[in-house]
Amino acid sequence: MVQQMQSVCSGCNGEGEVINEKDRCKKCEGKKVIKEVKILEVHVDKGMKHGQRITFTGEADQAPGVEPGDIVLLLQEKEHEVFQRDGNDLHMTYKIGLVEALCGSQFTFKHLDARQIVVKYPPGKVIEPGCVRVVRGEGMPQYRNPFEKERPRATQ
Repeated sequence: MVQQMQSVCSGCNGEGEVINEKDRCKKCEGKKVIKEVKILEVHVDKGMKHGQRITFTGEADQAPGVEPGDIVLLLQEKEHEVFQRDGNDLHMTYKIGLVEALCGSQFTFKHLDARQIVVKYPPGKVIEPGCVRVVRGEGMPQYRNPFEKERPRATQ
């Protein structure tokens, strides 16, 4: 009985080339690659969205005779304690009392870029429950155009 099997050569690991003991590199020991930890700095631009991809071209594992792949990072948005994002709009809930609803009010809130935004309601204009107010131009900055902003909506 004769059995024939095919397997990878243990001497050259299927590469068809064996490097002499005296000619081998001291770092890689003839394997032609070394393991190295590389730190990549990721810059997240203003206005980037949940699920947006950041690609580092040619930074994946490298080997002789093989084109290196890409590293793709997928952004995950953290929830904020004040704002909720809806596209480029920012929503926040602000509760007011009966006196403020009937007689007008003013309040300030801290925006994401640490600016103080003042929202004023004139006296004599009654604010109804569930009312939505818009502060134009204070939403999320647009990606690749951070000076253009959308509007947050303040809900009472």
